[in-house]
Amino acid sequence: MLIGRTLGLYISARFLRTIMLVFATVFGLVFTLDFIELLRRAGDAAGATPLVMAQLSLYRTPSIAEQVLPFAVLFGSMATLLNLSRRLELVVARAAGISAWQFLQPGLAVAVALGIVSIFAFNPISASLKEQASRIEAKIFARKAKGLGPELWIRQKSLDGQAVIRAEAAVAATNTLTGIAIFVFDPDGRFVERVEAQDGVLREGYWEFHNARVSTTFDEPQTYSTYLLATNLDPSQVRQTFTPPESVSFWKLGETIARAESAGLDASRYRLQYDVLLARPLLFVAMVFLAASVSLRFFRFGGVAKMVLGGVGAGFVLYVVTEVMRDLGGAGIVGSWAAAWLPAIMGSLLGTLALLYQEDG
Repeated sequence: MLIGRTLGLYISARFLRTIMLVFATVFGLVFTLDFIELLRRAGDAAGATPLVMAQLSLYRTPSIAEQVLPFAVLFGSMATLLNLSRRLELVVARAAGISAWQFLQPGLAVAVALGIVSIFAFNPISASLKEQASRIEAKIFARKAKGLGPELWIRQKSLDGQAVIRAEAAVAATNTLTGIAIFVFDPDGRFVERVEAQDGVLREGYWEFHNARVSTTFDEPQTYSTYLLATNLDPSQVRQTFTPPESVSFWKLGETIARAESAGLDASRYRLQYDVLLARPLLFVAMVFLAASVSLRFFRFGGVAKMVLGGVGAGFVLYVVTEVMRDLGGAGIVGSWAAAWLPAIMGSLLGTLALLYQEDG
């Protein structure tokens, strides 16, 4: 049985307002902490003004805050239900013959709607901003990128021999590396030279390094504005390797997966990200059920604080399980569908079971 329109809109507005307030609080906290950390790392880097660091932090924050969206739904739903219970509005609703399953319908509808919006709108925005943040980081922290991104190692072969390339950072969705050191060997495996460059771009058939310093065993170090190195690497394949799944918009994931598979690359990370995003509405629904299972107890019965702590603990356990399954899926141990959907399905079923036990015995 559906709930009345007026009461449904009222409860929906309460859910939406509280969830968005929790998310805004977390967003502001993440932005502040990230901004302070960027100022600490910036030091005397050229162009690293407080305003630029604030812009960079603003670009980085959405992708981080996106990871805590399920907790915003959980805590926002708990706060909404506890507040309704404290003000005896749930008591009145029950007295009017409305069951817990009925006044949870607006909250579940809000959770599904937020999940859909986060997939089709928020995720593309956060992915685009994360890509822009990577470009700004590569430009400002070209010599300090080690602390801001994962170190990369690339081994290649060409007609001139072999080379091992170490880069301190990569710019997402591009063929650009920063903080580069190259160790060049001849076809017989003998060391030839070491090249250090501020940044480099992979072109068709060769690397183009800028502001390079070349050191050999038989000559003085030489400096070149541009240094070219032959390669057999394909630019599209390397770009695919450089781009983390979080920097790819939901609308581009299908194309990215198809391109990676056609190039013979492992697309499991991107397929997992695609399934994780699709499972997000159900994960939000699981959070609402978990919140309801610990937040419908009347205040006059006591034990509310204990139940709230139980809800927080259950949400944390679900988060850990989700991350573990995601790591297993990324490693190819379990399928991407199972890694993405099982935590949401299990959370929904367990929350429903707990609510059934409380409401219907």
